[in-house]
Amino acid sequence: MGSPALALDPEIARATLVKGDNDFASVTNKVAQIVETPTPKAWFVFFGLAALLAGVWVVSVGYLVWEGIGIWGLNQPIGWAWDITGFVFWVGIGHAGTLISAILFLFRQKWRTSINRAAEAMTLFAVLCALSYVGIHTGRPWFAYWFIPVPNQMGIWQNYRSPLMWDFFALNTYFTVSLLFWYVGLIPDLATLRDRATTKTRQIIFGVLSMGWRGANRHWRHYEKAYLILAGLSTPLVLSVHTIVSFDFATSVIPGWHTTIFPPYFVAGAIFGGFAMVNILLVPAREWFGLKELITLRHVENMNKIILATGMMVGYAYCMEFFIAWYSDNDYEFFTFINRAFGPYKWAYWSMFLCNVASPQVFWFKRFRTSIPVTFVVALFVTIGMWFERFVIIGTSIHRDFLPSAWGYFRPTIWDISTFAGTFGVFLSLFLLFVRFLPMVAISEVKGVMPQAKTH
Repeated sequence: MGSPALALDPEIARATLVKGDNDFASVTNKVAQIVETPTPKAWFVFFGLAALLAGVWVVSVGYLVWEGIGIWGLNQPIGWAWDITGFVFWVGIGHAGTLISAILFLFRQKWRTSINRAAEAMTLFAVLCALSYVGIHTGRPWFAYWFIPVPNQMGIWQNYRSPLMWDFFALNTYFTVSLLFWYVGLIPDLATLRDRATTKTRQIIFGVLSMGWRGANRHWRHYEKAYLILAGLSTPLVLSVHTIVSFDFATSVIPGWHTTIFPPYFVAGAIFGGFAMVNILLVPAREWFGLKELITLRHVENMNKIILATGMMVGYAYCMEFFIAWYSDNDYEFFTFINRAFGPYKWAYWSMFLCNVASPQVFWFKRFRTSIPVTFVVALFVTIGMWFERFVIIGTSIHRDFLPSAWGYFRPTIWDISTFAGTFGVFLSLFLLFVRFLPMVAISEVKGVMPQAKTH
């Protein structure tokens, strides 16, 4: 069925975020059929591989609990390495979802509608991976209840001056608000799946999850109020969560960590890496699930513009760190940064610089911003570079202590590698379950930005 609005107004046709000859019914069918059709064999293959990798994580964490963190490559003076690197990496990955959902929603950026649902889901799964590191990096996860603000069996309260405590509360708050925001946005689409269900089981499941949604005017008013309130709550969390994570380092006295640039630097880097992960997930998804008319090149180009902008911020922070280290005339601080760039870990530093600063520069050109292969490759480089960034900040700042006799070098063991690789298995397994059983595109929101919606 054609779209009269598109035929009558060429200007609207050019500006529309949904390509092709689509109407409300076709948008619903495109998204809902992904959930409703029989599971393709390819999904089982990818899910099997992801689940296998998740099994590696289970084995690695199980052995860690049994044996202790001595199985990792930690040594003196390197007490933090891949564990905290993985933690900060996954917290950063989760930031794009909240930015797309909350901040772009408050600024009425309509292009977010096709990508916000998948980005929100990605946020939840990334934060779960980050929380797993909070529980295991101390080496005694059976005492994790000490994080809860009640006195333990010895009558001792938590140390609220510790940034590690702030991490616990920040991440749990972030996860809770993000989960509510994601679920509230899902309710109209869950009701759509309920009404289209062909089996009693699906009707019951989606009926319970959609909470009696009937699309009445009262329902929409309550929905929009709740969504706006949650967007307002989520927006400061984008800034606060990674700011608090940066305090793990910035509130210390270690050269290379004790710096006020970390909060904005970490937030910009989190958005940078998060948008790269959104591209890695959605570029193949739009191809495999036939969503090219909903997740268009305009969406890809806008995300690449944000990657370019935040990449420039990150590059500025790298240069400013060096400048301040020199300008401070602090020998220890200056040595730390010279050691990063030209010491034993120079390979990690320059890999970080190449991936995070050099690779996004191709996005100055529209030809590359709208190229799917280039987008995917640059997103991979950025993701790798953001892991290197966290490792460079953590590892190179502590591997050479104030006395040369306390200098060391970190080499990961198989358990460092398997634990981190396993988190990718957990993340991808959860994401694959999400795209299989829930609508990965917000049907109701996409309809709201179509030209046909203007008549309503």
